[in-house]
Amino acid sequence: MIRYHASWVLPIGDPPIRDGWVAVDRDRVVALGKRAPADTTTECDLGSAAILPGLVNAHTHLELSYLRGALPPASEFVTWIRSVMGARRSRPDPEAAEIVQSVECGIEESIRSGTALVGDISNTLVTFGPLERSRLAALVFYELIRFVPTDADRFVEAACRTLDALVATARVRTSLAAHAPYSVAPLVLRAIRRASDRDPFARCSVHLSEAVEEVEFIKTGGGPCRALLEELGVWNPSWVAPGVSPVQYLDEGGFLDSRVLAVHGVQMSSSDLARLVARGVTLVTCPRSNGHTGAGTPPIEEFYESGVRVAVGTDSLASSPDLSVFAELATMRALAPSVPAPALLDSATRQGARALGFESEYGSIEPGKRARLLAVTVPGGTDDVEEYLVSGIHSEQIRWIDGGNAKC
Repeated sequence: MIRYHASWVLPIGDPPIRDGWVAVDRDRVVALGKRAPADTTTECDLGSAAILPGLVNAHTHLELSYLRGALPPASEFVTWIRSVMGARRSRPDPEAAEIVQSVECGIEESIRSGTALVGDISNTLVTFGPLERSRLAALVFYELIRFVPTDADRFVEAACRTLDALVATARVRTSLAAHAPYSVAPLVLRAIRRASDRDPFARCSVHLSEAVEEVEFIKTGGGPCRALLEELGVWNPSWVAPGVSPVQYLDEGGFLDSRVLAVHGVQMSSSDLARLVARGVTLVTCPRSNGHTGAGTPPIEEFYESGVRVAVGTDSLASSPDLSVFAELATMRALAPSVPAPALLDSATRQGARALGFESEYGSIEPGKRARLLAVTVPGGTDDVEEYLVSGIHSEQIRWIDGGNAKC
């Protein structure tokens, strides 16, 4: 056992501890508290640093890492979607060396920037192997897209068999995801919901109320999303626009519950947010990506005021400059100055871990949880350590304690 001392310890579930310590035995937290008298326990003084749990990136697309810097910002969301589709069509082999190497680089970048756990969205499952070989914990969502409802049950069951063929572990797990209300038919949404319900602990993800084009399509059945579906030859002429918001549409269809991660929410109204609160849904915000894709600026202060559970994601390197959750927090702080720093840190740790089903292992410093802990260098004399941590942390400031292996 080794006891780490630092100027600050942030359990997340409790207030920060000034001049604190965390005791680690192998890869588990044993105890924590304020600096204790010396005893026979091996000690390591980390100096002017804050010990906190590894961060949680609740929404990313590691398989798109090869598109880093390749796609310019868009002023309209559907323009962005077209550019992504075009880029992916130019590289039809999901297991091409360039793609796999970029996934591995994205994983390493995530770890360097302080991430312990990811919610990874994949259409090809090419990320599963690299994640399984890495130190990251992950929930890999197999994302399904199909607006034409033909053989919906057979389509989803085939996806389930594909997941069953993978050797999931306690650290790297799999689940289903629906892409978005404008790209997944109602019958397919219901089939995904039924498949997920077979496992009471299964999580499900969906891009929801991301852009004005999505809201227009679900409300009226028209606009750029309709045009895109027709262009791709996947428009279903029997589909009738619900005439409501995307959130109300999924809620009334029985899709939303406490196991769902609703990603983006840029265009959600107060009534939409109230529905998420009532269902226990976690809203995952990715503000830097939203600005790049033309989706808009998420109303982060309204998210927190509504009482909805908020987690943090980076989205992909196709729409974000890096995979740093700390950088995402700094953007959130700039966009939402009224949100308390402890709430932002909770979103980037405990809320993300809970949403992904890893709350017993990650997201806070508690006895029995994994010791995937960070030591972040902070300036001497820092009084408001939580505010400092959400104001912009760079990878050079981060060390992993990593189950008792940090250098003193």
